[in-house]
Amino acid sequence: MKTRNLSLIALSVLISLFVLSCRPKNAATAVSSDAASKSYVAPGQYDEFYNFVSGGFSGQMSVYGLPSGRMLRVIPVFSVDPEKGWGYSEETKPMLNTSHGFVPWDDLHHVELSQTNGEINGKWAFANANNTPRLARIDLKTFRTTEILELPNSGGNHSSPFGTENSEYIVAGTRFSVPPDDVNGDVPIDSYKQNFKGHISFVSVNQESGNMDIAFQLKTPGVNFDLARCGRAKSHGWFFFSCYNTEQANTLLEVNASQKDKDFIMAVNWKKAEEYLKAGKGKKQKVAYAHNKWDESSHTGTSTIMKEVTVLDVAEFKDICYMIPCPKSPHGCDVDPTGEFIVGSGKLAALIPVFSFDKLQAAIAKKAYDGEYEGIPVVKYEEALYGEVKKPGLGPLHTEFDGKGFAYTSFFVSSEVVKWNIKDLTVVDRVPTFYSVGHLCIPGGNTRKPYPKYLIAYNKITKDRYLPTGPELTQSAQLFDISGEKCR
Repeated sequence: MKTRNLSLIALSVLISLFVLSCRPKNAATAVSSDAASKSYVAPGQYDEFYNFVSGGFSGQMSVYGLPSGRMLRVIPVFSVDPEKGWGYSEETKPMLNTSHGFVPWDDLHHVELSQTNGEINGKWAFANANNTPRLARIDLKTFRTTEILELPNSGGNHSSPFGTENSEYIVAGTRFSVPPDDVNGDVPIDSYKQNFKGHISFVSVNQESGNMDIAFQLKTPGVNFDLARCGRAKSHGWFFFSCYNTEQANTLLEVNASQKDKDFIMAVNWKKAEEYLKAGKGKKQKVAYAHNKWDESSHTGTSTIMKEVTVLDVAEFKDICYMIPCPKSPHGCDVDPTGEFIVGSGKLAALIPVFSFDKLQAAIAKKAYDGEYEGIPVVKYEEALYGEVKKPGLGPLHTEFDGKGFAYTSFFVSSEVVKWNIKDLTVVDRVPTFYSVGHLCIPGGNTRKPYPKYLIAYNKITKDRYLPTGPELTQSAQLFDISGEKCR
């Protein structure tokens, strides 16, 4: 949706407080800075962008204008909202139904916008429920939640919602592996390696109505899926997932799930998965999950419990998934606008590995593997690696792209955003941020066509301690100008 010069961006970030600012170096620069004039939008004038922001534990989605920082709307999604009656009225209660009953709360963690040919089209916004695994669709004609789909075989829904270039699918990976829904889940935790599996849901989106449906799920080894991005341009037809706890530990995870020097980026050829499905290779599995829809004409929600899902076990098909070693406990997994470069961000690594899609394809063609991981081929690290950004900072998390050959990575430990050249992998600029930066966003930075004007950086945690209730956790944002050579 566009109104005059109003474009759309989405921000995948947990946030509860929005503060628009540029970081002053001292009191003098704060007084003399023209940051206020740059972000000023006169009454009656439109902001340049809509920023769709996740509300975290509020369970809702907020819409802010950029560069003004004005909050334009709060959209009720996964939690009851007394202001708008969401979840209180008999008409809206079905929208919060699940196979476990009425669930009036959740953690709306990430936001994704629908795309056409790798560019934002303004039709729909998608959001994940991180606690009770659900996926929502918001209609951008009405700015209302119009559909909520529960996800079976899932324990947590952090690796979600991430879309393909034409929104053929919105993909949701389980954060934690669990016993599949059709078996007895009451099993001892020390049987984790035998009984716990991961599932990735490929949710199809009707291109006219937007209606969602679980087209299929991929059954994977019992790892934790953190984040994901679709391939684009030359890598269209592929999806890339960061995964950790490849040790498959089930106790003292801070220690036991960080033993290996490298975990994996899992590359998924979803076009190949479609071929197997058309050939009838998928297996029907009995499950139960709620599919909730909102009728805008009658202003009434309905909830239907679905009973079946189609599953492909990737261990049975050697050409759907490939594991790429990635140091260490990767969090972010990001693909540049050309679709050639896949950037992994190991939270515990002191470098940034950059993988090449062309090299990955060559490695697969010549079977340059280093064995298998539970039936999935493991591509040799050097065979897929384009190069490493050396000593960029501490605690890399997320990377955005400006479409001009540069990448911007947030560093959780060293509290900074670092700009680096994708081709020669050199650091060209860095700016300090508020405490422990997490997500960051360039308008269109996860598409073929970024708008390299603003960068928004969000601190991960700000702690204010109150006695006797303990810490209050909030978040704040900084707006940087990246239109020039330096980030300001």
